[in-house]
Amino acid sequence: MSNLTLSIKQQYFDEIKIGTKTIETRDLKPKNNKKYLLHDENDNVLISEDGIILTRSYKTITFLTGAYKGTRPKMVVEVVSSEVVLFEDEKGELILLKDENQEEYYASVIEYKLGKVLNV
Repeated sequence: MSNLTLSIKQQYFDEIKIGTKTIETRDLKPKNNKKYLLHDENDNVLISEDGIILTRSYKTITFLTGAYKGTRPKMVVEVVSSEVVLFEDEKGELILLKDENQEEYYASVIEYKLGKVLNV
């Protein structure tokens, strides 16, 4: 089973646990997009024939919170779906940004729709 591990703040951990937070988002940047998106052998992001950016398939997310020393509270949550959301400016054009290395990328996030809490 494929699992993604993410750190989150206690407030969001608690909201997921009781079911009031059902979407988890992460910014997509050049330094982290391999963790979230599918790539070809040339490191290009894969896009479907109908223009949808293909995400890595994770069945679960393990959320961790708390300090990095000792035992951290964690829970495993089912992933129902994932999709990339691209941000547009007021003219409806995609927003282009640059990272600390001046590498260009589009302003976007990956959204995970969360299902059942499987283990706390």
